[in-house]
Amino acid sequence: MALLLRPGTQADAAECGKICFAAFDRIAREHGFPGDIPSPEAATDLMKDLLNHPGFYGVVAERDGRIVGSNFLDERSSIVGVGPVTVDPERQNHGVGRRLMEDVVHRAAQRQAPGIRLLQSSYHCRSFALYAGMGFEFRDTLACLQGPPVGVTIAGHAVRPATDADLAACNDLCRRVHGADRGGEVVDALKQGTARVVEHDGRLTGYATGLAFFDHAVAETTDSVKALIGAAEAFGGPGILVPASNSALLQWCLHNGLKVTQLMTLMSIGLYNEPAGAYLPSILY
Repeated sequence: MALLLRPGTQADAAECGKICFAAFDRIAREHGFPGDIPSPEAATDLMKDLLNHPGFYGVVAERDGRIVGSNFLDERSSIVGVGPVTVDPERQNHGVGRRLMEDVVHRAAQRQAPGIRLLQSSYHCRSFALYAGMGFEFRDTLACLQGPPVGVTIAGHAVRPATDADLAACNDLCRRVHGADRGGEVVDALKQGTARVVEHDGRLTGYATGLAFFDHAVAETTDSVKALIGAAEAFGGPGILVPASNSALLQWCLHNGLKVTQLMTLMSIGLYNEPAGAYLPSILY
């Protein structure tokens, strides 16, 4: 039967979670890496969160009345982020992933999003080829880092919990560094209590929605990002994503006990400015 694409619903969470875990776990094990998602239950919880969040668009692929894959688009800010895109391991290499990607790219075009971004595991050559063939351009290599808390302070850089009053300054900073803000994610982080800011010389010079796989950070300088990392009590999920192009930050992290678990690739379509500052992307972009 023909492949059917439809909007995802909460009722799809369990099956999409099962496929999500199986797909990521298999490709990781085939290349000798740990999976990004620890269990089918964790994958199902992730699917529930994404399908229930009004800031995410979800699409499900069905064939013969069975779900065979899903994809998501983070629409919380003007630049949209793709993923996770997953296909049943038994149904891969039959065009399902491409159709799911075409759907979210079309959705972004309908919304007139100025740019689309994604991250992919560098060891997964097939997904890199798919995205490149669809027009995504290589932007940077990211090192996923994990380890014990660094517990280091940076002189003159004070880290504190963010408040609602910091939102405008965080958005302004992100626009200066990246050319667009990520205010929707900052609002979510403020609600969850995970957002942190760093101040230097009496003003806000950096922020993080958290220090984890699904969080991002933006700062004027590398020292401000170091301060945010140094103050973190833990690094959630597989870890934080550090641009390999920022050698000073990457080497500082390694010297402070963090280990590289895998390399990832940042790719984009549309608006992309070379960052005018330091940053940590999230797995969504």
